[in-house]
Amino acid sequence: MSSRYHIVIDTPDPNELARFWAEVLDYLIEDHTPLLRQLIDSGEIAADRVREEGERLVWLDWAALREPDAPTKGDTGIGSGDRLIFQRVAEPKISKNRLHLDVNVGQKRREAEVARLEALGAERLYDGKLGGEVWTTMADPHGNEFCVL
Repeated sequence: MSSRYHIVIDTPDPNELARFWAEVLDYLIEDHTPLLRQLIDSGEIAADRVREEGERLVWLDWAALREPDAPTKGDTGIGSGDRLIFQRVAEPKISKNRLHLDVNVGQKRREAEVARLEALGAERLYDGKLGGEVWTTMADPHGNEFCVL
């Protein structure tokens, strides 16, 4: 039996970074509005732990992405498959990531994708080449490194 995984990325603003990565990967930001309403109504969380964004309630401390056609659990809006989760932390990022994501679009699309990601707020850091493979290392709006292959 295979295991599901969640990749958790620390950030000062989970919802801002979730919006960026949803655009990068063409993923959906999970809608936890029904779950949040249940938790507030039952007193399990205080209303000041969420905010309204359009028609949705969002956590202040975390946000999650899933593939568009991945199933969700009941009325919670939580994805049942592999997910990216963004978790609020107070401390700033101070060194290189120990783990990073690779966005693989193919060599013919790499430069166009880098330009698209720069327009979304990413920063191009440097280009690399090894064994015929070429990539661009970038930083997301909160400084987390990732590569475009």
